[in-house]
Amino acid sequence: MLAAAILGSGMALLDGTAVNVILPLVQRDLHAGAQFVQWVVEGYALFASALILVGGALGDVYGRRKMFVTGTALFAAASIGCAMAQTIEELVIARCIQGVGAALLVPESLALISAQFDPSARGKAIGSWAAFSAISGAIGPVLGGVIAQNFSWRWVFLLNLPLGALVIFISSCWIKESRDESAGPHIDFAGAALATAGLGGLVYALIGLQGAYNTLSLSIGIVALAVLAAFVVYEGRARSPMLPLRFFRSRDFASANAYTFLLYAGLGGSLFFVPFDLINVQHYTPIEAGASMLPMTTILFLFSRFSGALQTRFGARAMLSSGAFVAAIGFVLFAIAGEGKSYWMSFFPASVVLGIGAAIFVAPLTATVMNSLETAHAGVASGVNNAISRAAGLIAVAALGLVLSAVFYRTYDAQIGRAPIAAQTRKALTRDRARLLTGYVPATIAAADRPVVRAIVDRSFVGGFAWAMAASAALALAAAAIAKFSFGRLRAARAP
Repeated sequence: MLAAAILGSGMALLDGTAVNVILPLVQRDLHAGAQFVQWVVEGYALFASALILVGGALGDVYGRRKMFVTGTALFAAASIGCAMAQTIEELVIARCIQGVGAALLVPESLALISAQFDPSARGKAIGSWAAFSAISGAIGPVLGGVIAQNFSWRWVFLLNLPLGALVIFISSCWIKESRDESAGPHIDFAGAALATAGLGGLVYALIGLQGAYNTLSLSIGIVALAVLAAFVVYEGRARSPMLPLRFFRSRDFASANAYTFLLYAGLGGSLFFVPFDLINVQHYTPIEAGASMLPMTTILFLFSRFSGALQTRFGARAMLSSGAFVAAIGFVLFAIAGEGKSYWMSFFPASVVLGIGAAIFVAPLTATVMNSLETAHAGVASGVNNAISRAAGLIAVAALGLVLSAVFYRTYDAQIGRAPIAAQTRKALTRDRARLLTGYVPATIAAADRPVVRAIVDRSFVGGFAWAMAASAALALAAAAIAKFSFGRLRAARAP
């Protein structure tokens, strides 16, 4: 059972981290604009974040094994659709279905462990699950780069098929069905629909506003905010809400989730753009781009377990505020990485510092969230925090893309207007304007004009990338401030 839970959640995590590395290759192969490329990640994140709480509730009511197997099968089937996609639109649709599958299988993987291991062995089982999850996240970018460089980006998705088949086989043969007998029959589908519509509309508006003022996108954004407000009102009155608002009356729980939203917005939003910088602008190979963040994930994996002991000594406020502050320094180092520098003088120190910051705050944040509510509500606390961290990354990719695009097009338009290039090249650049934002220069540009265009696009992207990273640093500093002034009384957290 533990093997199935690890493989199932690891499959989703491996896929998620590997996809970021292959996005520049996907863009080139499918001739996609920057906005559609963002939706490859955003479509998955939208449904995973909006439905993950409902996925957990479905398992409690209808059976955790049933939902786990259903989610795994749906995820694997959607992976076939991703691999076979011939247009960027087909890939986005398949990724959305993958997100639904992830919303079913990820919460059930941990719920199965909690249900089937007795308390004496449960902690060790969860620790093994968490360790292998960290390994999956670490090897995902490297594995994605190796597969994409030596075979095709499509094989990254096909890797999920044997994993999914093995998970379903183990689950069918050796996992007993379990459910929460005290859970009510009511599932908050209305809340899930409101959350999906509100988050989806907001992301659509932010992406639509990239590059130019758009009345339709602005109107959709306003409506989306109204829908999200309606979601909050509805959750306060629903019989079985997916997001129980009463728990936010706890100052610790509310503050911990505000901290999570800000910090994971910076992490999820900014790191989306790193592969485009490395591959399209710095001209790294996919393998090199995938390995570039290994220092961060290695430090996080090796040293995060020590932060629990430090939290006992120094308290949650010190650990969370200092971790966010160090992460802010890491984002600043990414911002000043520039163009044309060696990896060891640019992205390596940024990755190391960001990894140190994450190692300081990840474990104390988890413990703080789990300890902010009574033990009986630990599952709800974990699920809500997970959903908020995913929603933060979802919104931040679009919001930081808006920051990057504003700086990019301001620099690009000013320089391309006076560049000595042919009229035919100008027409091609106007036609492919939406593809330039990720630092990609189309192959249709004339060879004589290509060096000039390449230099302008590179400078424009590096400038926008720096501002996106600076915005992430500001988010991390805001999280540090929340920790500084909200967690003062949590000197030492109880064991989760």
